[in-house]
Amino acid sequence: MLKDVEVQFTPETEKKLDELAAQNGHETADQLVRDIVEGYLDEQDRFVKAVKTGEDALESGEYLTHEQVGERLRRFL
Repeated sequence: MLKDVEVQFTPETEKKLDELAAQNGHETADQLVRDIVEGYLDEQDRFVKAVKTGEDALESGEYLTHEQVGERLRRFL
């Protein structure tokens, strides 16, 4: 588990992070960056799980062809 990680930002980026943190109620830019990274990692997990679900469905024959999707869309619209 990482305890301390140091990231170097340009002064311009640091200013933007400070402003964004203040606008969004974060105590510090550090907290904002932690929240952003945690959100990114959570989204990556969701994406990988969704791809795995799709691969499992494909392997078990649970899929629609391009034409079938088009037909369903036409009926829906």
